[in-house]
Amino acid sequence: MIAGLSLLVASLSLVLPPSRSAGPGRPEFDHTTVHVRDLEKSGDFYEKVIGLEKIAEPFKDGRHIWFRAGAHEQLHVAGGASEAQRQDIDVHFAFRVASLDAFIAHLDEMHVKYRSFAGDGKVTLRPDGVRQTYLQDPDGYWIEVNEDRF
Repeated sequence: MIAGLSLLVASLSLVLPPSRSAGPGRPEFDHTTVHVRDLEKSGDFYEKVIGLEKIAEPFKDGRHIWFRAGAHEQLHVAGGASEAQRQDIDVHFAFRVASLDAFIAHLDEMHVKYRSFAGDGKVTLRPDGVRQTYLQDPDGYWIEVNEDRF
């Protein structure tokens, strides 16, 4: 009887999803927030220049715009900053695109400045062969855009 019960429990563990209450699990990235001076201008930048999709935001206070930034990831844009961020390019967040060349052509059409990491050109070639470029949003946040290769 005990052997049969053990077999049943072992069989169920193969069919049932793991319990989420068993432990904290591995964290997954959820969202990042940028604090901006002009919410409308920054919202337009992330929608029209970067190409993110606006999604519903729960606050409904006129101070937030949320964007889908991946399957389950988001970018939250929060208004009310008193000054622009001036950060080193090492402090950035990144997106990947199917075609870096098409994205760069889009930046050129939108008259958006972009550069290599070192500032000595337009595109950086990482040691692993991935091409990338960098730009800043209206408040000075650095954004890296990579071609979609791992």
